[in-house]
Amino acid sequence: MSRTIHRRTFLTTAAAAVAAVAVSGPARADAPGITTAFELPGDRVYPEGIALDPRTGDVYVGSYGEGTVYRTRPGRRTAEVLLPAGTDGRHTANGLRVDAAGRLWVTDSTAGVCVYDPRTRDLLARFDVPGPAPFLVNDLAITADGTAYLTDSVRAVLYRVTPAEVSRGGRGVLRVAHDLSGALAPRPAGSPFSLNGVVTDGRRLFVVDMPVGELFRVDPAGGAVRRVELLGGDLRHGDGLELAHGTLWAAHNATDTLTRWRLAPDGRTARLERTLTDPALQIPTTLVRHRGRLLVVRSQFDKGGPFGPGVPETPFSVAAVRGI
Repeated sequence: MSRTIHRRTFLTTAAAAVAAVAVSGPARADAPGITTAFELPGDRVYPEGIALDPRTGDVYVGSYGEGTVYRTRPGRRTAEVLLPAGTDGRHTANGLRVDAAGRLWVTDSTAGVCVYDPRTRDLLARFDVPGPAPFLVNDLAITADGTAYLTDSVRAVLYRVTPAEVSRGGRGVLRVAHDLSGALAPRPAGSPFSLNGVVTDGRRLFVVDMPVGELFRVDPAGGAVRRVELLGGDLRHGDGLELAHGTLWAAHNATDTLTRWRLAPDGRTARLERTLTDPALQIPTTLVRHRGRLLVVRSQFDKGGPFGPGVPETPFSVAAVRGI
């Protein structure tokens, strides 16, 4: 299977679920508690990743459809193009994060991850997956010491990039830090994918197994992998995650759902507190918490994107969701 095939078949399981969970009537642009935070120019955006720089309030969004990276300033209603499609040879812009130094990390599912200075748009470092074996680099999280961990949805591993490697700049290799394949339940028939969103509380990592709906806790130092007991629900179709002060939010892409969980201090259990399902979310993929609301990417993957045929509503947009 080539890397191109990976991109075209991304989240096949979720695509099937979209057809199975069809909602009667057209999706609404907005709904009670759900408004449009800002819009994204372009007719083939199919946005996937989102990141917040808490120091400036700038929000970054990545295009799965063409690899463009957008930036919106506080108070703006339309994002600007920060990095055009194809910049540095990238084909996609999946997971995005801003680290403590203000550097912007952008994963390309078909290659690896790039690190940019968003002020100058300069590429500071790039790390690629070696070898021809199938892979799909998806999301990333950055721990308190500045180390980045990235999920691979095909290989069921976490890659690691250290601060020292970033400081050296240039091109490097994404190396496997943790292999979770032995801890995961068997994948459903027809699904080649597993790990998706990943977050950190500063020390530990929490990563979702999307097709099965389980959450795992990973100790980066010792390498221990433990399944988190989910109380009151599951994380099936779980995509992006957000974690703050013991509260975990998840975007469930195929079912137009957001969930909120209370994570135990020891990270062993998570209890479901709130569920919001609405077609106005338009296949939510990733999310960030900002000023008492969630900013949620409306991917529209089911409208001519990787989930199926159709015509997307334009302009593409990011939703603001309150009350969850």
